[in-house]
Amino acid sequence: MMNKIETKFSELRKNRKKALIVYVCAGDPDIATTKRIVLELDRRGVDIIELGIPFSDPMADGPVIQAASNRALGSRTTIQSILSMVRSLKGKVTAAVTVMTYYNPIFKYGLKKFVNDAKAAGIDGAIVPDLPAEESDELSRLGRERDFSVILLTAPTTRADRLKKITRAATGFVYYVSLTGVTGAKNAASGDIAANVRRIKKVTDKPVCVGFGVSTPDQARDIARYADGVIVGSAVIRVIEKNLGKSGLVRQVGKFAGSLSTAVKGKKD
Repeated sequence: MMNKIETKFSELRKNRKKALIVYVCAGDPDIATTKRIVLELDRRGVDIIELGIPFSDPMADGPVIQAASNRALGSRTTIQSILSMVRSLKGKVTAAVTVMTYYNPIFKYGLKKFVNDAKAAGIDGAIVPDLPAEESDELSRLGRERDFSVILLTAPTTRADRLKKITRAATGFVYYVSLTGVTGAKNAASGDIAANVRRIKKVTDKPVCVGFGVSTPDQARDIARYADGVIVGSAVIRVIEKNLGKSGLVRQVGKFAGSLSTAVKGKKD
């Protein structure tokens, strides 16, 4: 049985298309606006919407997403309010929905309760950047029981033996971090990314998606030539940041997402 993430990749593969995955921090600037952004991203052709759970110590995130996380915490965003918001979107979006969170909030919430509650709300998986494959057994087991993907990360520095371990443990897709360091709209060397994606694909048939450092439609188009999906986060958060307090915030986020969708899929938004 495939969950929505796996179904989405299967459909895209049949149509010879690549996935566009967009990250937004849930609750930035507030939960009501996040709900409108999710609906707009879905309308603009985003395949997987990645909702960040705000955390006080987001060690994998650069200053742009750190600031978004602080704004979300300032608006009193909690795991419960995020689950409630996603639950209210059931039947209204065709995109798969994941959360991106650190292990500590999941551990505090309770692993089994988190997986059960997230799945019941309509969330299809979780990306946990600080969870090593060696420590992922319990969460992965609970995920398999509920058809809930646990998405693990690989990096340019990942050794061959660990790469096999990570790709075996990961479900949904393999998240390739294209740069060493934290998230941010930076330039990554295209040739290096292509070579590393090929290296990962030699040890797994799971989809490989590239994130960290993808900030423009041209970069997204280039990466989509050899990866199964393109992940954009900080560049989208910058659009939100630029339009804070403005009535056109959601529209501007949608416009940027549409340009990314056109680049990745070769279709008009």
